[in-house]
Amino acid sequence: MIQRAFHTTWATLALALLTAVAFAPTAAAQTDQAEVGASAPGFTLTAADGDTHSLSEFQGKYVVLEWLNFECPFVGKHYGSGHMQELQKTYTEKDVVWLSIVSSAPGKQGYYPPEEMVAQKDKHDGNMTAILMDPDGTVGKTYGATVTPHMYIINPDGKLVYRGGIDDKPTTDEADIKGATNYVENALNAVMNGEEVSPKQAQPYGCSIKYATK
Repeated sequence: MIQRAFHTTWATLALALLTAVAFAPTAAAQTDQAEVGASAPGFTLTAADGDTHSLSEFQGKYVVLEWLNFECPFVGKHYGSGHMQELQKTYTEKDVVWLSIVSSAPGKQGYYPPEEMVAQKDKHDGNMTAILMDPDGTVGKTYGATVTPHMYIINPDGKLVYRGGIDDKPTTDEADIKGATNYVENALNAVMNGEEVSPKQAQPYGCSIKYATK
């Protein structure tokens, strides 16, 4: 009975810890200039492959921003199932620009040197347009990104039309993808068809972004 009670208590604590990580805000990411309905903050970042990209170069296109950490189990849920890659392929083939941003600081979880990040993209069969490196966290903090994956959608006019979680199942279980309401997919379909995006914001979930500390 004592052993069973111990295991039950441990399981409860583990679940509570996982939930705390899933929704934990990041204090370093409180400088939030990215408001739905307003112009998305501009930025210029270097991609893992060495190319430089500015948000302004994609004016006139739909743009998805995905905050990425390949070591996060919540990210692993969507990449391990192939679900994220499928979304990327579906919408980049419709001329949507998909930018995966890594705001992990060097030496912290989720950061890889550029050449290793390219290898990670290949390992995970990523179909994103580019993986952008944000090691000092400037862009992540500007957007108020707190977790991975944290998702944003920008319309061709440069306005932010969605920000939040990828779906309504805040777990690491791949089985939960089936039957989940995918907010990103729904928002893209709506805005590309000239319809109202609903919801425009949703609770993000995932691992806290490992920002650089001062």
